[in-house]
Parts: sequence; structure tokens; C-alpha cells
Amino acid sequence: MADVELIATATFGLEALVAKEVKDLGYQKVTVENGKVTFGADWGAICRANLWLRTADRVRLKVGEFKATTFDELFEQTRALPWPELIPGDAEFPVEGKSVKSTLFSISDCQAIVKKAVVESMKQKYKQQWFSEQGPLYKIEVALLKDIATLTIDTSGAGLHKRGYRELASQAPLKETLAAALIILSRWHPDTVLMDPFCGSGTIPIEAALIGQNIAPGINREFVSESWPTIPRELWRQARKETHDLAHYDRPLDIIGTDIDNDVLKLARQNAGEAGVEELIHFQRLPLADVRSSKKYGKIICNPPYGERLGEIREVERLYREMGHVFGRLDTWSYYILAAHPQFERLFGRPATKKRKLYNGNIKVDYYQYFGPRPPRKGKESGVNVPG
Repeated sequence: MADVELIATATFGLEALVAKEVKDLGYQKVTVENGKVTFGADWGAICRANLWLRTADRVRLKVGEFKATTFDELFEQTRALPWPELIPGDAEFPVEGKSVKSTLFSISDCQAIVKKAVVESMKQKYKQQWFSEQGPLYKIEVALLKDIATLTIDTSGAGLHKRGYRELASQAPLKETLAAALIILSRWHPDTVLMDPFCGSGTIPIEAALIGQNIAPGINREFVSESWPTIPRELWRQARKETHDLAHYDRPLDIIGTDIDNDVLKLARQNAGEAGVEELIHFQRLPLADVRSSKKYGKIICNPPYGERLGEIREVERLYREMGHVFGRLDTWSYYILAAHPQFERLFGRPATKKRKLYNGNIKVDYYQYFGPRPPRKGKESGVNVPG
């Protein structure tokens, strides 16, 4: 089958991580832009990228890209694209749209024009005037940025952060994709203890367990493109077999999730069970003041409360001061903390070794990284493998 061009969409600040993941899968024709990573690959990459990408939001099949400042240009150039080669005659093909800094700013009009153009293209191939759209879903997106129109088809369905294990969540859950990014950015290795003292519904410990045993994040869910006749079922079978072949189900891990709230810990245990990693994580009710460890080296990765409402800010500031004191007792550990407060370092009591701007949903946050001393090497460290 002919090669395809794919776009892995990314939350702002995570593009470089997504690009590295794409390259680690063996795809080298990679272009990084704000919010997306474009790469050339074969059709099997649709299966493998959806199954393996931990930090991407979704995977889109790029159909075409061109400049359009009039509706006529948008219509004619959309109609010229090879829609019938990609979409079967019985498919459902709704159109979504977005427009940023473009002459064609009416999203509803752009959607209608693209829909009409695709229908005209399909008419020529299938020799019919009307499409029932009762078959597999091919959701089209027209995205206009500075008058450049990019036409794609979504291959993921639900966003890739929906791993399939978290039906239940606490009030302010961290997206699974961002949790995975925090772990990857920390350069955590599976032979090192990892602790989250604000684990909530367990997202960080669960994502760490998946990473530690090299379990593909999409292993327990389905994707909309699995129903596409365009992609041979054998490609999906091979890709899913690869996820099992490369998993290290017998690798021991030392992951701890603590919280003061028994109810959210119950959710965390249920979510870990759904993910199949409940045996790998020790969840415990524990106040922050009691956090300690007999292990000399380890990593704390956490997303403590932000205190978004006015009445909560002082309480959160007290919490950050307490964190500085408690974490300071683990003076040979490294700490990685996601926080929105602009004075976090002052409250915590020391400047971060490094910090990185990220977004947690619509909230602008910083990822404060405090590097502890490097532990002595005991032979070669046990790394994490990905297919390549």
C-alpha cells in the first residue's frame, strides 16, 4: 500500500516529546510545529502510533494542504483530493473545522464547503447522487491557519488520553497524556523508586507502571480506524501482537501512591485494576507530613493542588511550604512538581534546577524539576524499550 502522511497532535509544550516517541517507533520523516508532529509512514503506522504514543492527543491522516482565501479555492482544492481512495461509499464522514488568523473565518461555512466538495468527489467515484452514511466513521477536519487549509481524517476516535482504565476520576484529574509526559521528562528508570504523595485517582503511578513494564498505553482500548476497510485487519493484528511481545510483564517496579483522601485512593485502586497494574503499585493513605522512605535514592513526581479559587490560595501556599520541608528530608531524592503558582519556588524554599512551561488543560503551569545526586550505578540501568 502507498505511504501516508500522519499528524500526531500535541498539547502545547509536549511537541518535542511526541516527536521523540514517533522517532522511537522508527519513523524518521518528522516535522515539528506548534501543536502537531507530522511524519511520513506506511499504513501500519496508523495502528502502531495509536497503540504506542503516550503523550500525543490523537493521530490524524493528512489528506491535503493548500492555501485558500476564497470559498471557491477551498471547494475546488478540496474536491481534487483523493477522498474516494480513502473513504468507502457507505462511510459516515462528518466535517469539523477551526480557523485561526485566516481570511475564511466562518467555521460553519468552511465545514459546509468541505462537505460539499467531498460529496462531489465521492459522486464521481461511486456513481451515486446520495450517500446514506451508515458505515464506518471517517471524521474529517478542515483546519485553517494563516490561510493554509489542512484537511485530515481522525484515526483515533476518543482522544489518546482515554486509555480505557479510568472510568472513575477524582474532581481534578490529570490527563493521562500529561502524566506520562511528566514521567518521561523526569527520566525515571524502572529500577528506581517512584512516589506520588498527591496521587488522587492514581494517574501518575498507573502511567509509571505502564511505562515501567513497557505496556503500550492503547493496549486495552479500541480506535475508530479499526473499523476502516481501508486498513487491512492483519495490520491491526500485527500491531496488537507487537504490544504483547514487547511488554515486560515480569519486570519488578517500586511505585508508591499516597493521598490523604480514602475515597480517591479507592478510585486509584479501581483504576489500577482496570489497567492491570494493581500488583505493581502500593497505594496508601498518608498525610504529607508523614511522607518518608528508607530508600536512599528515588523520585517524587506529583501534581499537588493549585488553589484556583481565592479562598484556597493561602491553604495551598501553606501546603507548598510544608512540601519544601517534607521533601527536604529526602535530600538524596529528585523532585518533579507541577504547579501554577508564580511564587512556587519561593514558597517551596529553593529554586528549581530546571523548569518547563506546560499546560494542564487551560491552566498554564510550570514543571519544577529538582535534581538530586546521581545514585551509584549497579551495572547497566534497566531502560524502557519501544518498538523500532
